Amino acid sequence: MSRFYITTSIPYINAKPHLGHSEEFVIADVLARYARKQGDEVIFSTGTDEHGGKVAEKAEEAGIEPKHFADKTSKYFEELTSLLNISNNRFIRTTDATHVQIAQVIWQKLEKDIYKSEYIGWYCTGDEAFFSDEEVKANNGICPNHNRPFEKIEEENYFFKLSKYGPEIAEAIKSEKFRIIPATRRNEILSLIDSGLEDISISRPKNKITWGIPVPGDSKQVMYVWFEALMNYITVLGYPDNADFKNYWPANVQVIGKDIVRFHAAIWPAMLMGLDLPLPKTLYVHGFIFIEGQKMSKSLGNSIDPVELIANFGPDPLRYYLLRHIPSYSDGDFSLSSLIDSYNNELANELGNAVSRITTMIERYGGGLTNDVPSPEHDISAYEEAIKNCRLDKALDVVFEEIKGLNQYIEEEKPWELAKSEDKDHLKEVLAYLAGSLLQIADLLEPFVPQTADKIKAAFAGGKVHKMKENLFPKIDNDRTN
Repeated sequence: MSRFYITTSIPYINAKPHLGHSEEFVIADVLARYARKQGDEVIFSTGTDEHGGKVAEKAEEAGIEPKHFADKTSKYFEELTSLLNISNNRFIRTTDATHVQIAQVIWQKLEKDIYKSEYIGWYCTGDEAFFSDEEVKANNGICPNHNRPFEKIEEENYFFKLSKYGPEIAEAIKSEKFRIIPATRRNEILSLIDSGLEDISISRPKNKITWGIPVPGDSKQVMYVWFEALMNYITVLGYPDNADFKNYWPANVQVIGKDIVRFHAAIWPAMLMGLDLPLPKTLYVHGFIFIEGQKMSKSLGNSIDPVELIANFGPDPLRYYLLRHIPSYSDGDFSLSSLIDSYNNELANELGNAVSRITTMIERYGGGLTNDVPSPEHDISAYEEAIKNCRLDKALDVVFEEIKGLNQYIEEEKPWELAKSEDKDHLKEVLAYLAGSLLQIADLLEPFVPQTADKIKAAFAGGKVHKMKENLFPKIDNDRTN
């Protein structure tokens, strides 16, 4: 039996989860569920990134200790995975004692590539990131993400020899031993590597940032949050000795957002090479979600709470919208009106009506099915290829072409007229074809909208049709979201 390991990035807990987190959770969930359907044993990990100056800053604003703040905020993310019906079987927190312990082991194993030196440069606590003179100058000294001045810092830090691994990383990417999709992100990181990777600071003085994992052997330094957070992908497996690590690494797919490509496509591979470990097989990079053409921002007041959307629409309609209407390979735009349109026109009219009509006709004209329903031979290679390449929007396009074809078949065959004729055998064939096709559609939908797929399959449980008591997707209007 094959094994499949998939991860999301671990969200930073300085605020509650937003729609972009929901998108990433759902993308990874589809790939995990699909792998299980292929018979793979799956570990699917997500979690929260909980150290660093930004968390300490937010905790101070809230008047509580950083660990208390982390405990509280991490729960929002764990609750969201439950509400979205995410099938992860691991949820790592970087404040977990096991992660802290293994992170220090990893640091020690990388010591051949770590040295201490003076760092003089620019930093933004809001980003937990360092910036070049050129970036600071281009933004007139103000961080565009947080509208606060960059901080000029001069301090003694530990550095990691990232520059040492540039050519080796580039070769792994070009040979697709380390596959990065889409191609735009692959080309972006290759261009960065080609311009020359510089060694990176990987620690901060404890007298400036106390909330972090101590550097082994140096009580005056804590690990830089981004360097430490990347380790979660192997600490959650129990690196280096646990059976899970030995059986599941390297990861089959790691799912991340486009703003953290450099960390995952340059720094993380270099760390793995320093540990003499294989690189992940695939890094899938999704884009941003904009709200009616604007980037989500607290200052603009246009952030949308995914928990409210789930309460208003249910998990499957939101999953469906994010997977089909937010492009898999680029940025996408969200609006409530488009979500309602997708619900009413696609889920309710196309899918819901097809299910209702077919189950009603089988019950009315066929007396219910008493034998096993045959599986029609539909070509699903385009669906399988789309999932292989993480084109989940295209995979759903294939499914809805099948649904459209099924509705057309009903109109062409007109079972209600066949029921009035003497051709009962043909009626039986038509109804069996409709049932089999609908069950195949449910099977294709299962990784994407699992609750909906289960309801369709339940309608045919025991070899007999059970007419649904209510529509899969009752029509809604704008008042429902106000």
